[in-house]
Amino acid sequence: MADLPAIFTRGRQWLLVRLAINGALQALMIVGSMLLVRHAFDVMLNPAYDDPEVHLYDMSDVGQIALFAAGLLACSGAAAWLRLVERVDAEQLGQEYVHRVRLRIFDRMGRFAPRALGRRSTGTASLRFVGDLSAIRRWVSLGLARILVAGIVTLLALSFMASLDPYLALGCFLLLTLGLGWNLLLGPRLHRRVAEARRLRGRLAGNINEKIRAFAVIQAFNQQRNERRRFSRQSRNLRDAMVDRAKTSSRMRVITDGSTAASMGLVLSLGAYEVFQGMTSAGNVVAAMAVVGFLSTAFRDLGRVHEYLQSYRVSRQKICSFLDTRTLQGRSPTLPDLDASAGALEFRNIQLRGALQQIDADVPAGSRIALIGPNGSGKSTLLQIAARQVDPDGGQVLFDGQDIRRCNLTSVRQAIGIINPDLPLLRGSVGFNLRYRQPEAPEEEIERVKQLCELEQLLAKLPRGEDYRLQEGGQNLSLGQRHRLMIARALLGNPPLLIIDEIDASLDPEAAEVLDRVLEQYQGTILMVTRDRQRMRKAEQIWHFEQGKLLRIEQLSNQNRRLPSPEPTPSTAV
Repeated sequence: MADLPAIFTRGRQWLLVRLAINGALQALMIVGSMLLVRHAFDVMLNPAYDDPEVHLYDMSDVGQIALFAAGLLACSGAAAWLRLVERVDAEQLGQEYVHRVRLRIFDRMGRFAPRALGRRSTGTASLRFVGDLSAIRRWVSLGLARILVAGIVTLLALSFMASLDPYLALGCFLLLTLGLGWNLLLGPRLHRRVAEARRLRGRLAGNINEKIRAFAVIQAFNQQRNERRRFSRQSRNLRDAMVDRAKTSSRMRVITDGSTAASMGLVLSLGAYEVFQGMTSAGNVVAAMAVVGFLSTAFRDLGRVHEYLQSYRVSRQKICSFLDTRTLQGRSPTLPDLDASAGALEFRNIQLRGALQQIDADVPAGSRIALIGPNGSGKSTLLQIAARQVDPDGGQVLFDGQDIRRCNLTSVRQAIGIINPDLPLLRGSVGFNLRYRQPEAPEEEIERVKQLCELEQLLAKLPRGEDYRLQEGGQNLSLGQRHRLMIARALLGNPPLLIIDEIDASLDPEAAEVLDRVLEQYQGTILMVTRDRQRMRKAEQIWHFEQGKLLRIEQLSNQNRRLPSPEPTPSTAV
């Protein structure tokens, strides 16, 4: 099972050292405040202050009061500043770690098999990058960091309290430990609540993503009411789950606050008894109460650590499961590059469960092959295997005599241009999308592709030309303009193999003319799924598919290509 990066690496160790030092300094500020409070009460409760010959407001007494106030203010201010520094360092620790996790997820997604990734909901995939990473950041910056700092503060402060009055320190320690233990018992229940809320949130996010993309469908078929009912039900379930989670979390916080309040009461009552028995001074009791007051914030943070831990455990499990999505092999730098020049392909006993059965066929270099057959017969799946978007369960694909699974995947992708409606344009400028396949392509190559795809006419109609920014999927272009830009993107760099997957189903006349020109002038090998009989006649071979099998290969002569093509029979219709 895939795992996340280690949290405590060399690059983050300095932040941990800073947090540990910060905790020790915060404890020192608490001790300083405790000593000042003890001294002040011991002095003020001294019977000498009741002596009428002692003047409380003479210069020496005013100086002592001013010194006490200044010292207490300095300790409190330093403690507040240390808390600020701690929060910044803890956030930096969490953000640095999440940055590494985010990059690991993105890099891993680059190796996912497109078919396996397509089964993942976009809502749940988005949740990996947003909700789950936020839970992990909270655990690192508000959980682990607070365990380190608050643990040091609590340990040192209680240790110093024990040096003044071991009974008060022991009582506080027992009550605070009891509160933490009670919280641990509520942990499994909170874990279930967190998991359920997260599951419902992912389902709702997936529904929202789908409906945003398909709201025109909802409006066209007048299904707003039904979809609203479904959305309302999912939202209500998530609301209830989040409320249940909040109830469990609130119980844990009440326990934490209650144990702190009980510690304060214990110090006051036990301390009063000890003062009455002459076992300690009033200053020690008041100082101990001040320590409990200072520790209440640190202990409240410790009480929430378990909540962060449960959210982290659920999110970590989901991210690791996401990282285990089936990947394509071939990223190793030790694999040789594909030496692609002619563009000849050989399919040897290709099998893919539920899609293809024992496909054996050769694609001569520079040829045009048309794949036809009913929907779901395996045509597009074979193109995906040829492009290494999917790995077969068995068999080999040889590109110029080389097994593409034993070649570096980057070099395989560079040798193949793909035109497919399922590969949309991206947000960004027209120029960015045009150069997306080869960002460093020379201007001569870009001009060649522009001329071949008649992009100059398209750019002349757009404000700012190549700098015109596209919306998601290129929705602010017409369908034909999008197709022309997608064709140009695939042709950049003149790859030896061009794959065209049923893009001609919705071409406008200008885009259709561009595609026909490409079929005539392209020097490499072309594999295409097409419904257009005119384009079938441009092919040397027509492969007939049905139910995942290659039924027959029809060889077309030059004369046959000039003759009208008969209507495909139902068994060979696409």
